[in-house]
Amino acid sequence: MIRRLLSAALGLCFPAALWAQETGDFRPLFNGKDLSGWVVVNTAPSTWAFDAAGLLTCTGKPIGEIRTEKMYQNFILELEWRHLQPKGNAGIFVWADDITARGQPFHRGIEVQVLENAYGQSDGYSTHGDIFPIHGARMTPVNGRGGDRAFPTEQRSKPSPEWNHYRIECRDGAISLAVNGKVVTQGHDCQPRRGYICLESEGGVVHYRNVRLQELPDTPIDPAHIAIANRGYRSLYTGVDLAGWHSAAGWQSNDWVLTSGAGAAALTTTESFTGNLGFIVDFKTSKDSGVPRLAVRGATLALDPADPRIGALLEKSGSWNRLEGQLLRGQLSLKINGQPVTAAGDLTGLATSGPVSLIPDGPVEWANLFIRSLPE
Repeated sequence: MIRRLLSAALGLCFPAALWAQETGDFRPLFNGKDLSGWVVVNTAPSTWAFDAAGLLTCTGKPIGEIRTEKMYQNFILELEWRHLQPKGNAGIFVWADDITARGQPFHRGIEVQVLENAYGQSDGYSTHGDIFPIHGARMTPVNGRGGDRAFPTEQRSKPSPEWNHYRIECRDGAISLAVNGKVVTQGHDCQPRRGYICLESEGGVVHYRNVRLQELPDTPIDPAHIAIANRGYRSLYTGVDLAGWHSAAGWQSNDWVLTSGAGAAALTTTESFTGNLGFIVDFKTSKDSGVPRLAVRGATLALDPADPRIGALLEKSGSWNRLEGQLLRGQLSLKINGQPVTAAGDLTGLATSGPVSLIPDGPVEWANLFIRSLPE
């Protein structure tokens, strides 16, 4: 009787169409067998796997992410998670870009923290459902501590190996998190506020189950608040080994970073590429790095800090740089850290088909190695 009266009262308060939207069906985001509907951004084939019961396991190695194929604006995401090891670390991203940020294994977006309780507490973070913007995203926190991170009002997460339930509501740039049945963390004025949903691998072995989503109606949105949509990039590096590359002396796989030591030989893909291409390479040099080079189908690009076209765009030694290139009909256009390189011009020695090579001239760190095909 009470339930019928409550339903009648709610029906008076909300239009019928809105009531239908709010009580619509949730749909699963995984099929329990494979990653259909998701994009492996920068992790290995071994990172994510389903067991016979459809439970999704993340090994935590390498650090990186998978994302949905589809972008979302307004939605409710529910899932259960548990860490298999104390002090485990993971996360859920919403409203994220298509690939990772410069010099980072993670996307620009809003992160919902998934930390195991034994990780500990501090003035800068908690282990019970923090929410915060990351790598260029923005958010105004509720229950903040002077920064942009929102802290939970209660400690409700359960320790390993117990299961926890998250309910994440995202509406018009506002986000809230319910941990095990109660809203404890909130933020608003988020940018972006339309983008991809990501699951993060960050060292801890994590299980996920009952991952489901209810889409809510989109509302008018400023294009500046929309994350970068899929550009077709795929990663050339697994983060756990040199699969896809010809073995070369002096190279080491350090999780999401590839390191070339002093005297390292060129590292070349086993795959050859044809046609029009786009590529991204992040690199970090030191005073001993010399002039590293990138070769694309036999044509070599020198990342020479003494070249005024290049040096003026590079970050200081020890900081990450992002090289973005497009090869269209034999013509090269380049950006370094988002700024165009003047007079990039023709690629001398360009072959119709060939690999990509990283050619060090001293110690260099490399990351976020992405490539895509471009239309003719």
